[in-house]
Amino acid sequence: MGFQGYVEQIVALNCQRVVYLGTGYWLFWSIFLLSFAAVMVTYTSLLLILGSLLLWERIELYLHTCHKILIMIMITLCTFILSVICIFWKDKWLIAGLSLQIFAPVVQPISIIVMVILSWPLAMYVGCLEREVIKRRRKITPYEKARLRRCNIFTRLRALQIAAGLPFFLILLCLYAMPLGVYSPCIQEKEELGPKPVFFAHRGAPMAGPENTMMAFEKAVEQGAYGLETDIHVSFDHVPYLMHDYDLRRTTNIKEVLPEDAFKHPAFFTWDFLKTLNAGKWFIKPERRPFFNMGPISEADKKRASNQSIPQLTDLLEIAKKEQKFLIFDLFGPPPKHPLRNTFVREVVRVILDSKIAQHLIFWLPSHDREYVKYTAPGFQHVGRLLSIEDLAKENINIINVDYKKLFYSGLRDYKAANININLYVVNEPWLYSLAWCSRINSVTTDNIPLLSQLNHPQFFMSPTKYLFIWLFTDIVSAVFIIAIFSYCWWREIKKEKLQESSKTRTDQQNINLEVSRLPVKPPARIVQTPWIPVPLQPALTRNVQKHPESFHFVQAPKNKITPLTPIDTDDKSVMSTEIIEHTQASPWEDNSESTFQTTVTSLKTDELAELAMPSTEYSPETQIQEITSVHSEESFVTLHSTTSSFKIQPKKN
Repeated sequence: MGFQGYVEQIVALNCQRVVYLGTGYWLFWSIFLLSFAAVMVTYTSLLLILGSLLLWERIELYLHTCHKILIMIMITLCTFILSVICIFWKDKWLIAGLSLQIFAPVVQPISIIVMVILSWPLAMYVGCLEREVIKRRRKITPYEKARLRRCNIFTRLRALQIAAGLPFFLILLCLYAMPLGVYSPCIQEKEELGPKPVFFAHRGAPMAGPENTMMAFEKAVEQGAYGLETDIHVSFDHVPYLMHDYDLRRTTNIKEVLPEDAFKHPAFFTWDFLKTLNAGKWFIKPERRPFFNMGPISEADKKRASNQSIPQLTDLLEIAKKEQKFLIFDLFGPPPKHPLRNTFVREVVRVILDSKIAQHLIFWLPSHDREYVKYTAPGFQHVGRLLSIEDLAKENINIINVDYKKLFYSGLRDYKAANININLYVVNEPWLYSLAWCSRINSVTTDNIPLLSQLNHPQFFMSPTKYLFIWLFTDIVSAVFIIAIFSYCWWREIKKEKLQESSKTRTDQQNINLEVSRLPVKPPARIVQTPWIPVPLQPALTRNVQKHPESFHFVQAPKNKITPLTPIDTDDKSVMSTEIIEHTQASPWEDNSESTFQTTVTSLKTDELAELAMPSTEYSPETQIQEITSVHSEESFVTLHSTTSSFKIQPKKN
């Protein structure tokens, strides 16, 4: 689910653990929270993918109001969860820092792979901006040049490119140089790797039996524990017994037996009452299982667990003595008004010495009345907390028992340099155990011995040479890919702009050709022949007229000077063709304004030819129809179509 889901899981599990320690029950509301988180993360991921695809197609993403509300809910939820972690679980950030040490060999390559993936949409965006710059430069006008001096759009586009690309490349450079500033203890030569840390069973084997019961400690011995860890209270009648909590509600049936005293401190109960309580039935109830990753429990183990009771310290000493296991414990002082308020340490030391266990098997952790313990039991191995090296040397302590979250930030190298043996608690994850192994930690306190004992070498362990090769190979290959992606997107956008420009040019040319085709075109000339021939026009006759000399024509006078028309005999067979234009079709936009008239023209007589040589006279279509009559002859005739516009018959000018 990503970082957001990981954070929500941490918060949910810790809240659930707090509730469990307080009430003794697992509240599965966290399942609903994690389910909601998974659905919302999936939803936002789909929106991200959809947005990337729309960006690919250059389509703007328009979010509905419901989507915007859900996104705001996700942002608010993430902000709330991070605030809770920062306020109530500050040590979780310490875990994140430790995880970077162990995962350093893979964090950098994975981060660079993510950057390579992100470089594709970024390169597309930067390429689109470059395409926009090219397009605007081609369309810019002199007026816009003057205006751009005050507000330069190209500067803004370049600024967007820098704002998008510069952070990306800065982050990328930091990732490239990340191995120079990250220390990982698991990057070392195999010969320098220390021995595997040994295991102290935390309250026995709490995943295999009820915690702090004889069944749990026997299971821990079977699992190969190096030592046993427990917690000790002293009853009101001076009997040390094994119990972790400050009341009996979570691990016993006190609420069924004596509910009014369920919140009472366990040190105020007598041993005669404590030994009657059941300390194992809670373990076999599904809603009260102490760990989610517990394996299945056999029916025999369920029956055995349901019969467990609170053990005395002497019972645990017998197992440690028999199996030669080291024993470390926290000793809780009794509350005020307890008869052993000030002497509880001496009572516990007496019980241990009376058991005849070898003194070197006892790791004495309590700091109260330590001088008496050293004097009474000189063979005990005294264990300190997270003290300075000077204080440890003053008390002659060479073993410390510390929380792993604090040790790695408090001078681990100084402790190792002073030859201090270190025991970490509580280590249940393989990556954390690998970190302890590579850091040459001596022992760890754990709930999960079967899982950690299966590790034959630390996770993510590699030699410096191998890591250097992975580092350089990842950097070089990713740089080549990113440069290729940016170059390809840049080239593609420029090519698209060129293709679009050429396509636009062709389209403009086609539009121009279309407009030209719509202009009025001079209709083709139709050549006819008349029985009267202007001899000087012979050179101007077209080929079609010469090819068909016997056709009838109207004559169009050329622009050069010509001699007056001379009539000839109609009987002369050497008739020469003259040129006349007859419009057979009007222009498209003149179709509605034209009026057609017909005139039948026959062979003209000599006196009629003389009338054609009269001075220039304008004719309208109406008068023309009236003045020009149809003359029928026996030879032939043609039909003339004319427009409504007036025309002139121009005689020769000397």
